Amino acid sequence: MRAQNSATAPMTIAVGATAGSASAPEPVRGPGTAATASPGARGTLLALLGVVSFSLTFPSTVWGLESFGPWSLVAVRSTLAALIAGAFLLGGRVPLPERRHLAGLAVVAGGVVVGFPLLTTLALRTSTTSHAAVVVGLLPLTTAAFAAVRTGRRPSRAFWGAAVAGAAVVLAFTVQQSGGTLSAGDLYLFGALLVCAAGYTEGGRLARLMPGWQVIGWALVFCLPLMAPASAVALALEPVHLTAHGVVGLVWVAAGSTFFGLYVWYRGMAAIGIPRASQLQLAQPLLTLFWSVFLLGESLPLAAPVAAVGVLVCIAVTQRAES
Repeated sequence: MRAQNSATAPMTIAVGATAGSASAPEPVRGPGTAATASPGARGTLLALLGVVSFSLTFPSTVWGLESFGPWSLVAVRSTLAALIAGAFLLGGRVPLPERRHLAGLAVVAGGVVVGFPLLTTLALRTSTTSHAAVVVGLLPLTTAAFAAVRTGRRPSRAFWGAAVAGAAVVLAFTVQQSGGTLSAGDLYLFGALLVCAAGYTEGGRLARLMPGWQVIGWALVFCLPLMAPASAVALALEPVHLTAHGVVGLVWVAAGSTFFGLYVWYRGMAAIGIPRASQLQLAQPLLTLFWSVFLLGESLPLAAPVAAVGVLVCIAVTQRAES
């Protein structure tokens, strides 16, 4: 199977039993890719796939907590995702990353592989999925701010105006739904915003230097020596009650959210830029609200349609603004 590095030159990678070289550029098109499709359009589509994958993370985590304790769920999820990533890296005979990339990969690992899953899982013990979704809706603005500091780029005023407006809509929705107070889990969620934004920013930068799947792949593999023994310890200390929901939730957060979602997300960010891609995540809380109703049976807040319109308008403006 052939995949393209959307940031640099097309690359050949291996999936399953097909071996390729990650260091030999070869101009090919992926199956189903239109010849006239622009890199920006492909990047937007990939980033959107990432957003859809991420929108299922909280409902899947709630399902996973039916069978596992919070520490077990996070450790096992990261271990399984690392094994998947390791199989892809070995199958593709991908060389070790250059030393100059190790610090960035450590930030990705700490932010999106360990920090965000752990903090949000702890929060979801006391917060509802819908509440957590709207709080984490502030992630696009947080990511754009981190990106501006880290990369030295300065998006236009129109971009920032739309981004701030979108964040304000999400924040107003959160306050209205919580009755003006913040739950105990919000501290975990705000911490998750910071570490995830840092990981997204650094991962998006690295995805311009190496294929996006290798960014998250190496970040996961680097965490394996820590998360594998942590899984054994957590499973021994926390009770496990296997259910269908619990197993499905674990599989999705490991393979869907952690590996596939981050793979397409980093490719998308590399193609269209970190600030613009981050604003697509304004739609993520609303998608998560839908999944929380459809999969978990939670009540849909009456303010959701109003927030949806406001968020979609902000997305449209940020996509048109110069980034």
